[in-house]
Amino acid sequence: MEWTQLISNKRLGQEHRHTERHDDRTEFKRDYDRLIFSAPFRRLQNKTQVFPLPGSIFVHNRLTHSLEVASVGMSLGNDVAQRIIQEKRPELRGTMFEQIGQIVSTACLAHDLGNPPFGHSGEKAIQTFFTEGAGNALKSEVSSEFWDDITHFEGNANAFRLLTHQFKGRRAGGFVMTYSTLASIVKYPYASSAASKKGKFGFFKSEQEYYQRIADEMGIMCKSAPDEPLRYARHPLVYLVEAADDICYEIMDLEDAHKLKILTYDETERLLLGFFNQENQEKILKRIVDEELKDPNEKVVYMRACVIGKLENECVNTFVENEDAILNGTFEGSLIQHINEVQRNAYQQCAKLSVERIYRSRPVLDVELSGYKIMETLMEQMTEAVMHPERYYSQQLIERVSSQYDINSNDLETRIMAVIDYIAGMTDIYALDVYQKINGISLPIV
Repeated sequence: MEWTQLISNKRLGQEHRHTERHDDRTEFKRDYDRLIFSAPFRRLQNKTQVFPLPGSIFVHNRLTHSLEVASVGMSLGNDVAQRIIQEKRPELRGTMFEQIGQIVSTACLAHDLGNPPFGHSGEKAIQTFFTEGAGNALKSEVSSEFWDDITHFEGNANAFRLLTHQFKGRRAGGFVMTYSTLASIVKYPYASSAASKKGKFGFFKSEQEYYQRIADEMGIMCKSAPDEPLRYARHPLVYLVEAADDICYEIMDLEDAHKLKILTYDETERLLLGFFNQENQEKILKRIVDEELKDPNEKVVYMRACVIGKLENECVNTFVENEDAILNGTFEGSLIQHINEVQRNAYQQCAKLSVERIYRSRPVLDVELSGYKIMETLMEQMTEAVMHPERYYSQQLIERVSSQYDINSNDLETRIMAVIDYIAGMTDIYALDVYQKINGISLPIV
């Protein structure tokens, strides 16, 4: 793959206007602004990241997480561009390649847009409704490709749909984003029928043509034979978006766990200092003393900043060192998996403890259990409504759905997808509100 082809500011749905654009903002900055001011991005403020939405202690939600990931992504992209131009490819100076920091940052803003309410339990509730619940009866009513899509429902694929699909009343191309921004969010660039062991994939059948158009235009390597499910190599910038996400969620979850007293200060300090050799650990601790930082939270904030800076630098080094393999489509795994041993081992130690102490903590499990039940009920009630739209109660439910979703279509698959679009787009609070109302638990206050 070639950088000069991989960085494209052509816009999905407005390819015919590509030569007309003249603006002081770059097209990639325009993408960023478009997302910041969008309703789906605003809704992330009421979607669970890991811990329950905050009471007196403010922990991360999907919005604050996405903003932090975008900040780290900007640094990763800018540093990679500078290093590659200086050390390898001076001919890229003065080209759009210098703007990859903006592209990565924008893709980072978008990376969680498709996640349903209640984090990963919301994803699981949609999948298992069709594999284990009442939705299993639909298998014989829909195509095998559509069945693969809904039984592997994936937030990443849903983000690509949200940005590219022409919902009712919207313009062709959805958000009309640039090709490079769209390709940079597709972490698993293959169809659901070629999903990985974890069930991950990058685009629904309904948006497959869009990804093919983008990938073919930019020369992204196709890895599947003509008779196989579609599978591409990753766009190189996906690795930087993934690295920004990996850095932020793992390290920021430790900070949140410390604030919530799930981890002690000593445990948190040990984990964060583990990213450095003895000499640098002593420098960090001396700086804390010199700066007279006495509040434990402030100490954690400083150490966390040091860790993020170190991991960002390590991921830049890994990308630059493996640039040829990344462009050839032969690089395996994530950047984090290939950083220096000290940082890699420390990251793995954090990940192990997170599973044991954070993601299985009671507050997290309580949200997952409640969220799963809410999502399961909404899926069951709404799917029943679109299967039998002639019923009185079905009509009442369907009336609640936004007009952008084609829930009255004559096509069954379109109606089912409209249900998924509607429910996946909800915030945690709105999903709970609808759940309570349709179950008669609460009534609107008049």
